[in-house]
Amino acid sequence: MEQEKSKKDVIAKLQKEILLLQGFKPASVAEQSIGLGAIETAFPNAVFPTGAIHEFLCVKPECTAASQGFIAGLLNVLMQKDGICLYISRSRNLFPTALYAYGVEPHQIIFIDLDRERDVLWAMEEALKCKELAAVIAEIRDISFAQSRRLQLALEKSQVTGFILRTAADRITSTACVARWQITPVESESKDGMPGLGFPRWQVELLRVRNGNPGTWQIEWAASKFEVIPEAAPQELPKRKIG
Repeated sequence: MEQEKSKKDVIAKLQKEILLLQGFKPASVAEQSIGLGAIETAFPNAVFPTGAIHEFLCVKPECTAASQGFIAGLLNVLMQKDGICLYISRSRNLFPTALYAYGVEPHQIIFIDLDRERDVLWAMEEALKCKELAAVIAEIRDISFAQSRRLQLALEKSQVTGFILRTAADRITSTACVARWQITPVESESKDGMPGLGFPRWQVELLRVRNGNPGTWQIEWAASKFEVIPEAAPQELPKRKIG
């Protein structure tokens, strides 16, 4: 019995160490919630993994815009205390002034526009090694497992959080990213019967998360925070093979 208990203790210790290496922090040492509410329970220890790479599938331009808004909401927390973020792409389509709506100052984002996709990946890898950055975002068409693994290795010491907007959704392959998301815009609701647009609203699909529980939610960005829409309770995604 003691030998069996010892084996279980060793396995439990190894599992904790692996989760730490993958960016999953114990709840007791987490600095703060990222503000996603019930969505955070999908992650191990109910903690959003920082110091890791998150992948966003952007099948249409509107999905890219929705993903940018969702990430901007995350940056609201990640970039506190005057943090700096790098945004690397070949054809930037983010309107910097729109970041104000998410509590992010445009001057906190350094935009790098490059000609070749391989240069985007190289720049992201180098940026992820800089511990002075709060986050690094890159727009790319595609990425291989080996390339994503290099990015993950680059941030192991710096613990910078990386976001990849992957626009060639017709060529989905396995990656070393800790989570795979798909963000889709949802029709907003006007408040108090007032005419005009309501707050940004999205359907958030966590398609894959290492050692966690995929699911789908509808959320809204209002009053400078994410709010899970009660009527759209979280649903467990059907099991399917995801690369």
